[in-house]
Amino acid sequence: MNKEIITKHCYANSSAQKLRLISNLIKGKNAIKALEILKYNSKKASNLIKKVLKSAISNFKIYNINTNVKLLYIKKIFIDEGSRSKRIFPRAKGKTDYILKRTSHINIILSDN
Repeated sequence: MNKEIITKHCYANSSAQKLRLISNLIKGKNAIKALEILKYNSKKASNLIKKVLKSAISNFKIYNINTNVKLLYIKKIFIDEGSRSKRIFPRAKGKTDYILKRTSHINIILSDN
């Protein structure tokens, strides 16, 4: 039977562009292999995605007791843009620039088929 679980992390403090670089590395891979890939990646985005993936695996264990975790793979992973906070950055002659603090939403769908 095809079982799926969806795990989300909303408002992650990283831009969607940076997170998509890492998510493309693990798309469609086995969940255990994906954790190994993320473990040896030095970017901040890999830690954020690794936390969500570990949460998805543990949620799958809770809701589907009789299934083998080694058969899990990442069916879909997608990163959406979240809200942006504006910060003021002072410049010369009394002018200001804006810094956009971007957030994003991480969605992972795990399947055992």
